[in-house]
Amino acid sequence: MNLLQFTDRGIYCPAGDFYIDPWKPVDRAVITHAHSDHARWGNKHYLCHTDSVPLLQLRLGQDISVQGIKYREPLLINGVSVSLYPAGHMIGSAQVKITHEGQSWVVSGDYKTENDGISGEFEPVKCHTFITESTFGLPIYTWKPQVQIFSDIREWIQSNRQAGKNSVLLAYSLGKAQRLLYNLKDHVSKFMVHGAIYNAQEVLQQQHWPLPAVERITPDTPKSAYTDSVIIAPPSAAGSTWMRRFNPYALGVCSGWMQVRGNMRRSNADAGFAISDHADWPGLLDAVKATGAERVFVTHGFSSTFARYLQEQGLEAGEVKTEFGQEEEEKEVTTET
Repeated sequence: MNLLQFTDRGIYCPAGDFYIDPWKPVDRAVITHAHSDHARWGNKHYLCHTDSVPLLQLRLGQDISVQGIKYREPLLINGVSVSLYPAGHMIGSAQVKITHEGQSWVVSGDYKTENDGISGEFEPVKCHTFITESTFGLPIYTWKPQVQIFSDIREWIQSNRQAGKNSVLLAYSLGKAQRLLYNLKDHVSKFMVHGAIYNAQEVLQQQHWPLPAVERITPDTPKSAYTDSVIIAPPSAAGSTWMRRFNPYALGVCSGWMQVRGNMRRSNADAGFAISDHADWPGLLDAVKATGAERVFVTHGFSSTFARYLQEQGLEAGEVKTEFGQEEEEKEVTTET
């Protein structure tokens, strides 16, 4: 019997009687990170990394039953060893290693292999079977070094300022927004943010993460407050009436999908920055190789293409259908007019 099974509720460990990132309610869920496609409401008990606990409570409610453990500290669940390792995807993100009766499996969740300074550094974990994402599992997706991308963003902000325009950056409120704030904090005097980003910021600052101060945008915020600031909002703000208050402004979209030039045009953006919290093609290949895994299962993204490539390299690899990769952004924009 395989140590893990793919079921209609999620990735299941029969020996330990728990699920990893289930997409339907279960009794015991091990969670890789706090994004809504991996951490869903309705489970009786949650296990995650210590840094993810307040983020799960922010998104799922303070009254959830949740336990946090540190990286590399094994926990026995019904005789099965469970341990977490850094995934580098966002604050608190983890890979889950399951070991039982001589088998070791690793469920990577979402991950990236470049250290962004705030999310932790991805740590390859030796295992027999590796379950990997493939969000950007095509050779076209090869990221520039982060230092170059942030240099481009700073130059763009400066050119907007000289043109008398406000700079608006679109980024996921949990993960990407903190990455921007952390890496721009020494170059920007003031950040104005959407309410969803402000809420996450409050939680993380209470946990003493080294993030800069931000100011929440409200209906009462005067237009003068946006001068010489950088505005960060979730992708759902694009094209909404909420954006009108920033006129005149330039819009920058921060997403790995901006690697394809046509996507920037279709987003009606003035600039696209190919910055992603997922591994690029070389990162995926490096991660798989570093695990030494004999067998690889590929989930969300370009899974069939990536699995086929791994097969051509001599690995036992297969595609698995999951409900990951459907992260829903906040809908608060419609209420914050």
